[in-house]
Amino acid sequence: MVGIKDVARIAGVSIGTVSNVVNRPHVVSAATRSRVLSVIQELGYVRDESARQLRAGRSRTLAVLVLDLGNPFFVDVAQGAEQAAQAEGLNVITCNSGQRVDREAAHLAMLAEQRVRGVLLSPVGTAGESLEAFRRSGIPYVFVDRNVPNSDACSVSVDDVAGGALAARHLVEAGHTHLAFVNGPQLLAQCRDREAGARAALAEAPAPGRTFTVLESEALDVASGRDAGARVLGISPRPTAVFCANDLLALGVLQAMVAAGVRVPEEMAIVGYDDIEFAAAAAVPLTSVRQPATRLGKTAAELIIAETADDAVPGEHEHQTVVYTPELVVRDSTRVRRDRVSR
Repeated sequence: MVGIKDVARIAGVSIGTVSNVVNRPHVVSAATRSRVLSVIQELGYVRDESARQLRAGRSRTLAVLVLDLGNPFFVDVAQGAEQAAQAEGLNVITCNSGQRVDREAAHLAMLAEQRVRGVLLSPVGTAGESLEAFRRSGIPYVFVDRNVPNSDACSVSVDDVAGGALAARHLVEAGHTHLAFVNGPQLLAQCRDREAGARAALAEAPAPGRTFTVLESEALDVASGRDAGARVLGISPRPTAVFCANDLLALGVLQAMVAAGVRVPEEMAIVGYDDIEFAAAAAVPLTSVRQPATRLGKTAAELIIAETADDAVPGEHEHQTVVYTPELVVRDSTRVRRDRVSR
């Protein structure tokens, strides 16, 4: 393995000069810098970043631990974090818990061993035991896509209760009285909050004969949505509108309706949540509750960067709770009023 001493010897300069060329090129003359870079390229020298961080006593790596990298929403969150990190010359590694507590605990243990600079965490459930163990590492973390009141960490999230209310209110205003909500695992606070918001909106505008059926899915993915869509068709009286806890579930429900010959939105309106790119590109473009995913990741990373800055005073960082407001994006999947269809 080529080391910095090899570069210095062949270039005829000191080790310190090679270090300056790599880390502070502006302090080295153009001629010397050119000669050293030529040797670096010839030898294929790569800086030992782990050794550098060990000497500095500070990692230059942030970690993003999310619920499901199969969901484009969390990919956008990670991209937002990367934008903020790159602006500060930091690296990002992304981990996937797969909505499993044991995998989350394993990732947190690994990140503690690696002594990363900070972690952006979208926790499974309350993340009690695994997070408690991670706290003892002293590594800062921030909750992303989760509002955790009275926590000893920053959090960045969207008001999911308000988002659930937006979706339900939209369907009621479109004339639907028989509604279904396809939810994800109750372990996830986001799912509980979206259901709570929908129920609150329905309670605000009571109507005789209204039905609201909740179907829980084991996962927040397209396959679970297809299964839920088949179950929706078996409900009596059959719902005319379905609100789903995320867009992947909604896409699955849409597939189930198409397969059964049920017209969307004429016979079944569908609303998703997250407003991922695929929502607008669906065969019937989906109405969805939009979350600013990239901004969530970027803001969370900025909070960690501020907390771990070189000039940050230990113990003086004030944790922030940032909550964004969701937005309803109306598309073809709900654009037909139910009362007009009935006539």
